[in-house]
Amino acid sequence: MSQQPPVRSTSPYPSRPDASMSLLTNVMDHSLDDGYAQAAARREEGGTGLPGRLRAKLGLAAALLLAALVVTLGAAQARISAPTLAKERQQLIARIEQESGAADRLQKNVDGLRSTVGSKQRDVLQQHGGDQAELVSLLAGATPVQGRGVKVVVDDAKQSKAGGGGPRESTGFSDTGRVRDRDMQRIVNGLWQSGAEAVAINGQRLTALSAIRAAGDAILVNNTPLVPPYTVLAVGDGQRLATAFQDSADGQYLHVLQQNYGVRASVSAQDEVRLPAAPSLIVRTAKPGKGRS
Repeated sequence: MSQQPPVRSTSPYPSRPDASMSLLTNVMDHSLDDGYAQAAARREEGGTGLPGRLRAKLGLAAALLLAALVVTLGAAQARISAPTLAKERQQLIARIEQESGAADRLQKNVDGLRSTVGSKQRDVLQQHGGDQAELVSLLAGATPVQGRGVKVVVDDAKQSKAGGGGPRESTGFSDTGRVRDRDMQRIVNGLWQSGAEAVAINGQRLTALSAIRAAGDAILVNNTPLVPPYTVLAVGDGQRLATAFQDSADGQYLHVLQQNYGVRASVSAQDEVRLPAAPSLIVRTAKPGKGRS
């Protein structure tokens, strides 16, 4: 009986003696799970061992916690300081009211003294005016006056507002729909030239020393701020004065303001107008009376 020759391996590598124990060999060679091995490798490389997404979430949570802490502290501080701020505010309001009352009392005192001085000046002017005392008092604005005259009412345009422009723009008033100080100057000068004997604007009697100026958006007459509408009263020959003013260059100027810029104005003759005396008279020169050194 013939024998079969032994089977030889065709693999170029010799077979391992422990080939039949491959499972046990794998356990011994890989004692750690792959995930643990990767974490250990990252730790050895200096990492925190946490995934990037988890680190971002933890950072966001920490930022939110810090913001909440800051807001809470701010609210607590505001609640603590609120009574103190309210007390300081009340004290400030009380002080403002007190100072305003004191200013009002001082202003009344000034007005009273000014009226007394003006009355004494008018008395002296009448005493030493000779035969022309009444005329001098009238021209100086020292006495109230009444009689026939003209009433001119001027007001801003309905749509006027600050910050306009156009050909009337200036450093004082930039809005073309607002009445300016030089508009009132022209109106008053036109009334004087048309024959007015006495003029007043909103109760402010005009004299040779009166000034019509601007302070911001306000018009000052005798250093007193006025608000629109501006009522100009002039003593004169009623209808004749009104006609002469409307035909004058200044009357035409007022008409242009109405037509082109919407300024509201009216001119009417009056059977009687009443003008107060000037608030005070300024003495420019003084001479001693006779018999006095």
